[in-house]
Amino acid sequence: MEARIERRRIIGVMGSGVERHEALAVPLGRWIAERGFHLLTGGGAGVMEAVGEGFASVAGRRGLSIGILPAGPPPGYPNRWVDVAIHTHLEALGDEGEAPRSRNHVNVLSSDVVVALPGGAGTRSEIALAVRYGKPLVRVAADDVAGAPPALTSLAALLDALERMLGS
Repeated sequence: MEARIERRRIIGVMGSGVERHEALAVPLGRWIAERGFHLLTGGGAGVMEAVGEGFASVAGRRGLSIGILPAGPPPGYPNRWVDVAIHTHLEALGDEGEAPRSRNHVNVLSSDVVVALPGGAGTRSEIALAVRYGKPLVRVAADDVAGAPPALTSLAALLDALERMLGS
């Protein structure tokens, strides 16, 4: 008997590893889960944890929360909302987020759509990588990066953009 795994789209959510930005991250996580998509994050704290919490709060969700972890991993990785933790040997973080030894390449390349929420140097590098690799990208209040689409200013605008990109 042949086993068949249903292919689901993967929404990569990138953002601060410190600040949760709950007003954006939690409802975004719920939206992703309600549509049956998988959630991919870096598996840590801040936005990654908040979006995972929103994702996990949806009863009967079909998608998985996937965390791509840096080498180590540092304390707090994976956060408690990660269903599948993918441990890497890639140690570069922050300002080194575009380096070949950064997991940010895996985060971006594994995502069907990249969503950038407010963050720091690591988030900027993920935006730059999404541009470099030609990945669909939506960003809210995230830093400007050459070639990136304009930043949206609200959760409603973000969800509307995702609906247009992905369908309902």
